[in-house]
Amino acid sequence: MLCAQFQLRWLRLGKVRTDTVKRVSREVLRRFPERFAGDWESDKQAVNDLVSTQSKRLRNRIAGYVTRLKVVEAERAAATEVVAEAPEAEEPSEE
Repeated sequence: MLCAQFQLRWLRLGKVRTDTVKRVSREVLRRFPERFAGDWESDKQAVNDLVSTQSKRLRNRIAGYVTRLKVVEAERAAATEVVAEAPEAEEPSEE
């Protein structure tokens, strides 16, 4: 019983990212939004060009978070478009 509760709680956890990774990622994305496409490989290269990191691991974590932010941004834009189009299609017909 205890094991099942632990597993359920563990499945809901997100990824742990340091404040440094989040802060740098958001700042780079704010300053240079056109440099990032939401593809990890290209975002990694852009981060490498823009940020002087202490290690590859830090660079990769920043690139991963930037990629995640771009994917979420694209999903939100798509959801907004769907919501904006939905009321037009559901107009009641008068008979």
